[in-house]
Amino acid sequence: MTDIHTTSAAQAAAGLPRGGGPQDWVLLILAVDHRASLERDLYGLTAPPTPVQAARISADKLLVYQALLEAAGQLPAGIQPGILIDEQYGAGVAELASRTGWAVSVCMPIEASGQDWFGFAYGQDWQQHAGFFAAGHAKVLVRDNPGLDPARREEQARRLAQVSGWAAAAGRSLIIALLVPATDADKAAAGGSTDRYDDELRPGHTLAVMQYLQDRGVDPAIWKVEGLDRHDDAVAVAATVGRGGRQARCIVLGRPAPHDKLEHWLHVAAPVTGWTGFAIGRSIWQNPLHARLRHHCTAGEARSRITSAYLDYARYYLAARDGTLAGAPDPSTGEAGGWRER
Repeated sequence: MTDIHTTSAAQAAAGLPRGGGPQDWVLLILAVDHRASLERDLYGLTAPPTPVQAARISADKLLVYQALLEAAGQLPAGIQPGILIDEQYGAGVAELASRTGWAVSVCMPIEASGQDWFGFAYGQDWQQHAGFFAAGHAKVLVRDNPGLDPARREEQARRLAQVSGWAAAAGRSLIIALLVPATDADKAAAGGSTDRYDDELRPGHTLAVMQYLQDRGVDPAIWKVEGLDRHDDAVAVAATVGRGGRQARCIVLGRPAPHDKLEHWLHVAAPVTGWTGFAIGRSIWQNPLHARLRHHCTAGEARSRITSAYLDYARYYLAARDGTLAGAPDPSTGEAGGWRER
């Protein structure tokens, strides 16, 4: 198992304030490592990008990073901003962020983009690429469900255990970003309702997948978990993450969702011991970049909107953690007070 808090160097690499303990650690990641989905959904590409198109994508990722830098100075002391950025389009951002003296924590993906099962982005050369940049975190996106093909699950777990071992040896904080998609049986059981699946089935599947991977040698420092609707489910996930004395923590995976839904997920998780931040991407930058691409705003206006959206989620998470969300129902009791000003 990996303990990311053994030395000051490891603390800095993981984005943990020097001298701080796990209970003090809050990591708020702006995720912009999207590749295949970004090419398709934002830029409308149906073929590999031309050099001009690739340069535009890289420039837009730099704009997102600039927005994060503007936000970072407005965060409270001890709150660690992070950038999740890919090598393909964001090598320059990774290099710049690694020179900030950990003012911004650098997280980089290992997985190939756009695949249902985990595979390495750079094949057999994955370790060379994963170790090239001075990133504090290595991240792997995983899709799993207890109802999926057992042989494929075993093979994926074997590869993940290989990455887990490498991260421990290399002193990298490993983030497992876990998606638990519904199987056909799950969809039938939930009556075709995504909300019912998220509420009734996904939390139990998430626990089962975590235990399955842990039992096969997958021990990340951070589990990035899809948002949960209920306090008890957030508590159960945190308990599973810390199973057997593990030192791991959880952050909220902010998949695209309505603003109110995403805020609810943050509200549920933030006060629970073992949850320590979020990783949110498209909900923050997709609309501003789309407007910029369509010439509906300037680069400066898009950057300002991204900064504002990131800070909005950051403030909401911290207020939920500290119990100062006036008026929002207590996720552990359902009792409401008065609404806080925003």
